[in-house]
Amino acid sequence: MKVFALLFCVAVASATVSDEFHAFKLQHGKVYKNEVEHAHRMRAFSENLDKIAKHNKEAAEGKHTYTLGVNKFADLTEEEWRESLTLNVVKEGKPKHFMKSNVVAIPDAVDWRDEGIVTPVKDQAQCGSCWAFSTTGSMEGALAKASGELVSLSEQNLVDCDNVDAGCNGGLMENAFAWIIKNGGINTEDDYPYEGRDRTCRFDEDKPTYTISDFVEINEKDEDDLTEKLATVGPVSVAIDAGKFSFQLYHEGVYYEPSCSSTRLNHGVTAVGYGTLDGDDFYHVKNSWGTGWGDGGYIKMARGRSNNCGISTDASYPIA
Repeated sequence: MKVFALLFCVAVASATVSDEFHAFKLQHGKVYKNEVEHAHRMRAFSENLDKIAKHNKEAAEGKHTYTLGVNKFADLTEEEWRESLTLNVVKEGKPKHFMKSNVVAIPDAVDWRDEGIVTPVKDQAQCGSCWAFSTTGSMEGALAKASGELVSLSEQNLVDCDNVDAGCNGGLMENAFAWIIKNGGINTEDDYPYEGRDRTCRFDEDKPTYTISDFVEINEKDEDDLTEKLATVGPVSVAIDAGKFSFQLYHEGVYYEPSCSSTRLNHGVTAVGYGTLDGDDFYHVKNSWGTGWGDGGYIKMARGRSNNCGISTDASYPIA
């Protein structure tokens, strides 16, 4: 009787995972090429469900300041996840710095979304173009702050035409800023829509173009400088370590991951403000994985906790 009961429980658990995986595939339009891949993805999904349940139980016990959840990346293993991140941290030339002021008073919280200078969350899809979305994110903010007009700029323009970076195979925001200046600007999203793949450059100088006059890197690993620039300048492009399964499956709360690297940076995002939640300081960070990931496409990344995940290791902003 005991053996029967055990087998019955295992069967129910298996059926539950199968049902959840089926619902996951329908929700995210997942189609796998054969039964081998299907079995691999279901196994990864099941393991991620266990990780989510374990982490959220610990979060309820006060061991974490954030929770995890199922999203479109829940069928990837942690190794596959790390391999999918493509930020290229090789830079051209020497960094530029503005020295951090010791006299500027800044507010306790800032959110540039409230000022209407941040475009809605976008989705880079199956293209390693995070660097392009981070670049346009801070550039859109700088131009809107200067002109009062918020315009969505073309990431595909950068993917196709920026010959310093590598399109869907990665790039770096500082390189993109420099290329935009040299090129005389980029087109709008409407005139040069995103396709999520490498294409031949179709930049149209007869269409409206937008450019910047310069760009500046904050002092390396200086969170005070990053926070001040967010308060006084606007959105800032930042490179981070997003290679942990906890980032992959992040849902909400202040993301603090002690095992994050402050130097192994593999993803580009846009910081759009900062604040405090339940005593934990954070940065508002806009991602480029659609609104179905994280907290409506955003993540609250730990602030003032020893440059966690490299949030201030390589940050830069454009000047309109």
